[in-house]
Amino acid sequence: MSGPANEGGFEIRIVGRARTPWKRREDTPHQGAASPDAEGVLEIEPEYRAALEDLDTFDRIWILFLLHRSQGFAPAVKPPRGGPKRGVFATRAPNRPSQIGLTCVALKSVDVEQGRVVVQGIDLLDDTPILDLKPYVATIDAWPEASQGWLEEYLEAGIEPRLKKPYRPPR
Repeated sequence: MSGPANEGGFEIRIVGRARTPWKRREDTPHQGAASPDAEGVLEIEPEYRAALEDLDTFDRIWILFLLHRSQGFAPAVKPPRGGPKRGVFATRAPNRPSQIGLTCVALKSVDVEQGRVVVQGIDLLDDTPILDLKPYVATIDAWPEASQGWLEEYLEAGIEPRLKKPYRPPR
């Protein structure tokens, strides 16, 4: 079944917004690994702040977010490291059919009362809508033996996956 998400009678709520150094898409790193020192703040809406309880017991969290500045999508895209076009589902390209993104960040602090979650290694545009937060659990979320798909041909050739650019604080 395809079509709008609300056809089935459920809602997707925006629980907060990201405050980050990046105002323009072209300045935002492709991955958090390209900006390991970049800090951001997730500002959680008042009605969801109680849900932050106990989050501070984790070192890392997953952020599900809305790719709010992406428009349309193509079934195949050119990866940043070059080579042939790849199916969009086999990439992390931001222009996707459902505009939902996922990133993993280091958790620095949580202020439940103020609804402020300080994170490090963020790769989101400023004002990005946050859909959900989930704890990263290494024993469940890490699969070190998993295939890296088409990226393995680059790794076998000694070519490290290229990150867009290292983090530089905005002026």
